[in-house]
Amino acid sequence: MRTRAWHGLRDGDPVVVDDDRARRQAWVFVAHARNESTGEEWVEVRGGRVGESKGRAFAPGRIFPAGARRGTRVVGPSLADAPRLDLAD
Repeated sequence: MRTRAWHGLRDGDPVVVDDDRARRQAWVFVAHARNESTGEEWVEVRGGRVGESKGRAFAPGRIFPAGARRGTRVVGPSLADAPRLDLAD
């Protein structure tokens, strides 16, 4: 199953990826996917270095809200641990 909204994010919302190389790059949320037969799940993002638009997938625990980056560190809980409220209905 693949959805374009997850834990308060919608397609195109900026996110921070907690990964050594990806942390320094700019990413936007694309979709959340779950393999129903295995239970495996991942979050698809798009971005990279300035001018790039490559697609990548990461474990949900590595995806943080846009304001979570402080210099080279990521602070606060991931979106998997602390979902944002979706107030736009």
